[in-house]
Amino acid sequence: MTRLGDYISEFSVKNHLDESIPVYSVTNDRGFCSGYFNKDVASKDKTTYKIVPRGYFAYNPSRINVGSIAWQNSAERVIVSPLYVVFKVSDKLDRQYLLHYLKSDVGMTFIKAHAAGSVRDSLKFSDLKELPIHVVPLEKQRKIARTLDKLDALISQCHQQANSFDTLVKSRFVEMFGDPMTNEMGWEKVQLSTCLESIDSGRSLVCDAFARQGNWPAVLKLSAATYGFYRPEENKAMLDENLFVEDAAVRAGDLLFTRKNTPELVGMCAYVYDTPSRLMMPDLIFRLNTTNRCNKVFLWKLINHDLFRDCIQSIATGSAKSMSNISKERLLSLKIILPPVELQEQFAAFVAQVDKSKVEIQKAIDQLEILKKSLMQQYFG
Repeated sequence: MTRLGDYISEFSVKNHLDESIPVYSVTNDRGFCSGYFNKDVASKDKTTYKIVPRGYFAYNPSRINVGSIAWQNSAERVIVSPLYVVFKVSDKLDRQYLLHYLKSDVGMTFIKAHAAGSVRDSLKFSDLKELPIHVVPLEKQRKIARTLDKLDALISQCHQQANSFDTLVKSRFVEMFGDPMTNEMGWEKVQLSTCLESIDSGRSLVCDAFARQGNWPAVLKLSAATYGFYRPEENKAMLDENLFVEDAAVRAGDLLFTRKNTPELVGMCAYVYDTPSRLMMPDLIFRLNTTNRCNKVFLWKLINHDLFRDCIQSIATGSAKSMSNISKERLLSLKIILPPVELQEQFAAFVAQVDKSKVEIQKAIDQLEILKKSLMQQYFG
């Protein structure tokens, strides 16, 4: 083991001449990317922005703890915010090998442990230099990087395929029911209250910071339903199993509604095809119990549809910068289209078939992620 600082050196050259160099940022999933900036950024003085030559690394000190670090291969030079740290890497260290190492469990554990700050955790370059790293011969570094790159490419392809299924369902919805806002097909429009028997609330409990082990009772995290599909692994173990409330337990066939979230994600739904036992809804999630007039899968896909998001967000309260909330009263007053239930059920059957294919894709993703984790453990410890 040796210090990473033996192979990297800070590069802090600013755009003093205010040259017309593209402005980039670094994200945890896309690396260097442009297009994240509004007109104010495009027009402001950028003489203090830092230059990142091709092949150099950059990271935001307050975002590296979530993996926002990358090396630049988009242009001969780009510029980044003055807040960023830019550094070059020795020829003895393969850039892609280093990137994988930094994002491994070993790298991220070190980064999180050494990040410090009053508002947001921040990692100084002097601390990053102390990261222990096992530097194998250069050709072996490149071989390891190529292997992990291939796995990442396969995982990305699987995610793209899963996304194409989501697009297919959204297209089928519009084909069968039209735009739910303009209602050009002339369906009956009703208040959601006429389609619901009841709305159940979750519970607010003090829980462990970690997911449960085995069948120990747990409370779902908001992320279990935030992204439009049910993720039971997103939970926090209860501290006292005797506090489990059976009435708030998640069951197969439930339709979960996130009543509180960021303005962009508030009001997302997830349908529960199946679930492990002894999982409870948190107080930030409602369970929508529909009448026989409204199919739950139809309502799920209506609420989550891109064409209907503005309508959902319009009933939320809270400032643009805070968490938004949707009360039961506002939710019940929501106006929705209500096609004949027979058509809703036809659509639900189509969704079920598509979701079976998505499950197989997700299994492939899970297996690839396990393989990658195993290899990274083998390579990096």
